[in-house]
Amino acid sequence: MIAENVVFGIIAAAMALGAIGVVRTKNVVHAALYLVVVLAGAAAIYILVAAEFVAWVQVLIYIGAIVILFLFGIMLTRAPMRSEGNLDNNQWIASAVVSLFVFGVITALLVDAYSGKEIKLKDHLVVIGNSNTVGSSIFRDYLVPFEVASVFLLVAMVGAVVLGKRSLEKMD
Repeated sequence: MIAENVVFGIIAAAMALGAIGVVRTKNVVHAALYLVVVLAGAAAIYILVAAEFVAWVQVLIYIGAIVILFLFGIMLTRAPMRSEGNLDNNQWIASAVVSLFVFGVITALLVDAYSGKEIKLKDHLVVIGNSNTVGSSIFRDYLVPFEVASVFLLVAMVGAVVLGKRSLEKMD
């Protein structure tokens, strides 16, 4: 149990640093690569809670498809790789206060709900991460949101191609 907590702490720290990297970097490609770290950490946490199928779906769909879609979108639109100038403004103070407040509320709720209790969900999590259960949920309960997400991804890719073609025509 202690080893699982240590591994979770390492993964959570890597995910937190990756998330900070996503919002702090000025290079769009680097932000997408930091996002890979965050998504891979989520997959590692799924493995830690015995949801191997969900972890592989996370790797294949989010890391393998979504991040590649981001990178293709960046390349097709010929977006500037680095943002020029200073992007900082005075709103970082308010966002830091709100972030600390939300962190405090979530921490207080978790401590109130789970302080001093032994959490034994291993058997329940194996059923949740079962590929049969996940497949039935996706194609029975969540079919419409699944298809809506795929249409949004298709629209985003077509939009990137149109914007990329339009910028190529302006260059000629």
